[in-house]
Amino acid sequence: MTKITALPTEITRQLQNGGTDAHGQLPERVTSDGGGNPCRHCLRYIPKGAEMLILAHRPFATAQPYAETGPIFLCAAPCPRHASAKLPEALTRSPDYLIKGYTTEDRIVYGTGIVIPQAQMMQQAGTILADDRVAYVHIRSARNNCYQARIDRA
Repeated sequence: MTKITALPTEITRQLQNGGTDAHGQLPERVTSDGGGNPCRHCLRYIPKGAEMLILAHRPFATAQPYAETGPIFLCAAPCPRHASAKLPEALTRSPDYLIKGYTTEDRIVYGTGIVIPQAQMMQQAGTILADDRVAYVHIRSARNNCYQARIDRA
């Protein structure tokens, strides 16, 4: 059994309240054009006309060779963290995603990375998590490698 884990609320609120990103910069505040900007906290698309943040995020506790950093979007206003067993809206529009497993030391488990159709993603994540070396799975954009969310054991 697996679950989607969104960006933690404490990290999100710090950024929404003027905190700095993974590069020590303030997030950019822009207006969403409604063109597919998924918030990594509520895991919904940020509606057209809503204020949003664009920032660099490193979804790992420490900087190290495998700690990829990249751009993400967040709602600028507080939003509820995704906490449903249902696949969130932000993971339903792309035809495929890159998923890969990581160890408890935040290192990629080689051989687990795959670009997979969205409809097969959760099943494949369960297969990856069956490997005892894997602590969690990242979901990333298949085209831009942007971090989307995590998959954990339920």
